[in-house]
Amino acid sequence: MARIIFDARWIGEHGIGRFANEVSVRNKGFLKIKNGLKPTSPFDVFFITLYLAFKRGVYFSPGYNCPLLFLNRSVITIHDLNHIDIEHNSSFLKKIYYEFVMKRACKKSLKVLTVSNFSKRRICEWAGISSSRVLVVGNGVSEEFLNTESRVTNSEGEYILVVSNRKKHKNESRILSAFHMANIPPSVKLVFTGDPDESLENEIKRKNLQDRVIFKGRVGNSELASLYTESLFLLFPSLYEGFGLPVIEAMSSGTAVITSTTTSLPEVAGDAAILVDPENTEEIALAIGNLYYNPDLKKELIEKGFIQAKKFTWEKTAGLITNCLNNLKK
Repeated sequence: MARIIFDARWIGEHGIGRFANEVSVRNKGFLKIKNGLKPTSPFDVFFITLYLAFKRGVYFSPGYNCPLLFLNRSVITIHDLNHIDIEHNSSFLKKIYYEFVMKRACKKSLKVLTVSNFSKRRICEWAGISSSRVLVVGNGVSEEFLNTESRVTNSEGEYILVVSNRKKHKNESRILSAFHMANIPPSVKLVFTGDPDESLENEIKRKNLQDRVIFKGRVGNSELASLYTESLFLLFPSLYEGFGLPVIEAMSSGTAVITSTTTSLPEVAGDAAILVDPENTEEIALAIGNLYYNPDLKKELIEKGFIQAKKFTWEKTAGLITNCLNNLKK
């Protein structure tokens, strides 16, 4: 049987890095690529091709990279097509890379992995491939969000949490407007993960929200778990997601969720969240007020959230990937 060559350069704490790490720790037998160019380098396609010229085995990338050759022994992962679907996340070089490298890889690789049915449909439409070539493996909830003991205590008082990163598709301008518009006490804060950018700071000043908006900077999983637990609820009306990890992280932490009717989010949230049109600021504001003043609704969403989040585990994701790879390498 062929060995699996795993691109461990993707391993990290957030996003694809977390996906890569959770899969890696559950598959100790992988031969792991740990050195070389960053997998996000535009020259990585040549590095991986050269590497595989001297290594036998099935290459598995948990991120958006692939070789030019040896695709007949490669498994690639495309989490979403936001670099294609969202203009401000794209660039000329990214478009070239996707059109001439990734699209070809979708057609010629052993298998394409992705994280939601929404992403699967988009990949098939974009690449012009059969749905049988794409396997949905999902995402999971890391241990920190399942363990409610010994969490860091935050002292922000009552707050609504926004897990975000200043990218436009995170819809932060409408989030600020909806928060400003919502009929809730002025003592309630809006807490963002990450650091502010100039555009967001200016908008906060225009709305005179300086005393009500807090930025927590870069947070690790343990602090993020505490932020979920102590928040009133998660506000996540994103315009585009391939999955939406904050939704199931919040649910696992016993936190109610407001999220979007778009892309993968209804699929991930199920009936355990309030779904809003992310382009309708008034609808978002009404949802904020509704959830703030309705403890019975909040309790119901929390209970449903625990059930919904259990559908997504790293054990399940790793198992699907392992079974796929084992079947392909025979």
